[in-house]
Amino acid sequence: YILNKKINKMNLSIVWNNDPIFLELGSFQLRYYGLCWAIGVAAGWLVLKSIYKKEKQSEDLLDSLFLYIVFGVIIGARLGHCFFYDPSYFLSHPLEMLLPISKDALGNYHLTGYAGLASHGGAIGIIISILLYSKKKRVCIWDTFDKLALVAPLTGFFIRVGNFFNSEIIGEPTSAPWGIVFMKIDNAARHPAQLYEAFIYLIIFLVLYRFYFIIKDKYQSGVIFGISIFFIFLSRFIIEYFKEVQESFEVFMRETFFIDMGQLLSLPFIIAGTIIIIKRAHAKINKS
Repeated sequence: YILNKKINKMNLSIVWNNDPIFLELGSFQLRYYGLCWAIGVAAGWLVLKSIYKKEKQSEDLLDSLFLYIVFGVIIGARLGHCFFYDPSYFLSHPLEMLLPISKDALGNYHLTGYAGLASHGGAIGIIISILLYSKKKRVCIWDTFDKLALVAPLTGFFIRVGNFFNSEIIGEPTSAPWGIVFMKIDNAARHPAQLYEAFIYLIIFLVLYRFYFIIKDKYQSGVIFGISIFFIFLSRFIIEYFKEVQESFEVFMRETFFIDMGQLLSLPFIIAGTIIIIKRAHAKINKS
C-alpha cells in the first residue's frame, strides 16, 4: 500500500491509497477486509476459549456456539445490508443477496465476495443464533449472551479496521490535522470514522474484559450483555454524525430528522441495553 504524508496549507493530512487486495494468486484474491473479519472471529474465539477454561465449561459447547455465531453473523449482516439499505435492488437480484457474486454490465456473474454487510443485521443474526443454540444445548441464554457480548466489540474492532483498508464508511470532510485523504474516493481530507469506531470498540472490550468476572459475580447474568450493546450502539449513534451517509435516501433522513439509517437502527439496541441492565441488575439485588 501507499501511505504518504503531505502538507496541505495549515494542516497535515494523511493520504491513503491502499490496495484492498492483500494477496492475489491467479483468480484467487484475499482482501484485507476478509482477512480482518477472519482475525476478528479468531480473536473472539480465543478469548471465549480462555473464559470457558476458567469457568471449567466444556469446550464442545464453545465449538458448537462458534458455528452458530459464524453462520448467524454472516447471514444476518448480509441480509441486513440488503433489506435495510437497498431492498429494491436485491429483491430483484436475489442471487446477489444470497451468494458472494455480482453481475457486470454484460450480464455475467463474477465471484466478488459479499459487497455489503450491515453491523445491525449481524447483531440480529447473533441474537437469533444464540436463541437457537441455547434452546438446542439447554444452556442459560443470558450467560451465553454475556460471553458473546464480551467479545463482540473485539471482533467489531477488526471489522472496522477492514473497512478502513477498503476506504469505505468514510467520514465527513474535516480540517483536523488527523484528517485522511481517501484517494479512492476524492481529494478531501476526511474524518477516519472507521478508526474512531474501531478504537471505541476496542476500549469497550478492554473495559468489559477487565471487569467481566467482577460484574458476573456481583450481578445476575445478562448485565454484561446489556452494558455491551448499550455502549456499542451509543458510540455508533454518535459517530454517525462524523460519517458520510452510505445511501442516497439517508440524505433526506439526515436533513429532515437529523439522523440516518444507522442511527435509527441503533436506537432499539440502545433502549434494549438500558432495559436489560436495569432489569437484570435489579433481579440480582432482589435475590440478595
